[in-house]
Amino acid sequence: MSEATESTQKHAEDLYAEEGAWHVNVDAGTVFAKRMPGKWRTLKWITMSVWAIFFIGPYLRWGDRQAVLFDIPDRQFHIFDITILPQDVWMLSLTLLFFAILLAVVTSIAGRVFCGYFCFQTIWTDVFTFIEEKIEGSPAQRRKLKDAPLNLRKLRLRGTKYFFWLIISMLTGVSFAAWFTDAYELWRGYFTLTAPVTAWAVLGLFTAGTFVLAGFMREQVCFWLCPYARIQGVMYDRETILPAYDYSRGEPRGKLKKGQFEPGKGDCIECSQCVAVCPTGIDIRGGQQEGCITCALCIDACDSVMDKVGKPRGLIRYASLDEIEGKPTVALYKRPRVLVYITILVLALSGILYGLTHLGSLELKVIHERSPLFVQLSDGSIQNKYDIKILNKLEDEVKVRITAAGPEGLQLIGADEPLAVRSGRLLSHIVFIKVPRASLEQSRTPITIEVRNVENPEDSVTYESAFFGPRR
Repeated sequence: MSEATESTQKHAEDLYAEEGAWHVNVDAGTVFAKRMPGKWRTLKWITMSVWAIFFIGPYLRWGDRQAVLFDIPDRQFHIFDITILPQDVWMLSLTLLFFAILLAVVTSIAGRVFCGYFCFQTIWTDVFTFIEEKIEGSPAQRRKLKDAPLNLRKLRLRGTKYFFWLIISMLTGVSFAAWFTDAYELWRGYFTLTAPVTAWAVLGLFTAGTFVLAGFMREQVCFWLCPYARIQGVMYDRETILPAYDYSRGEPRGKLKKGQFEPGKGDCIECSQCVAVCPTGIDIRGGQQEGCITCALCIDACDSVMDKVGKPRGLIRYASLDEIEGKPTVALYKRPRVLVYITILVLALSGILYGLTHLGSLELKVIHERSPLFVQLSDGSIQNKYDIKILNKLEDEVKVRITAAGPEGLQLIGADEPLAVRSGRLLSHIVFIKVPRASLEQSRTPITIEVRNVENPEDSVTYESAFFGPRR
């Protein structure tokens, strides 16, 4: 290995170290990032549009109710024609596990792309700074305005900016609350000042939080408040694809002089455009850092400069440490950590899909009375006691009939008439089952208890239980 190659490899390893030289914006002042067009900026706008469902979703209707409604007071989650009750909370656990592992998989493969393209803090900050640029001007103009003494012009510009920020912040608060109650009733309550205290509290907290976090703290949230930034290092490896500066191609840096490169200099011309566009204010040429949210805006900036100076694109590009060092890359299906993550993802998703497709409209649980286990009646027959618990997952009250099947001569006592079960409620009903002793060939005999909707006979649920008797 040549001396130059060894030097390049050692420098790359130093730059990608998890500790030591990471840049943290301690007191560098407000970051006024420059906005430049490019394919990654376009992709960022497209992915940001996903959050439109956050604002639009509560107003979609499904029949006579909201299409998606997380009704906490009535303990019901409505997702179109699916109703999820607290008894199905295991699916929520699987869903949280799925998204947690998905985040780990994505980070292991391509770094913090969630932060760069989907995180609400990043998206709201980007929208706020877009408004700021339209009102106050370029980064240089904004810095000048920030340092300028207070005057009518500054009050007018800042007041206009804060007004739009406040509108977005308030819409964020209302939209969040609207997922948990009827959206149209919520607006009526706000306008008539009859909304519950909880609704006003949510509006106030989200308005203040969005205004401060996205408007003022910005990248400091990523540095100091977000735990994901702190644990990202353990999710990276040498094959993780990240925005990376090609040190061997770019160094040593040299400025253009009268349109000509200095002899012996690399492709980096020290224009600092990669720093100017970074929303967290880091210099990607210093290696992978805690502040990098993998938004790739530095790639757009560098590519535009390379186009202007007649150099090939890719001085800054998505690449792994192995690629930057010129080593062979490893295919995804050969990376054990990724395979483990994907296996957990598939299992969690399978559980979620199974739960959604087997929710049913009725849920049945049968509890056998244990004390006494059975009773022998005067006619010699054996009787068991059962507590039948029926959960109605429908939006309307239903009438159900209980039946039982098992040994010959089985009689169900206490379920002659249909039972009314209220919407979203659990009904507990005691029944007795009597079986002639001659029909019992063993001390434990399987039986089947069924609950069927009277108005819709196809809507039924069964439970396999047991009937106990004396040993023969």
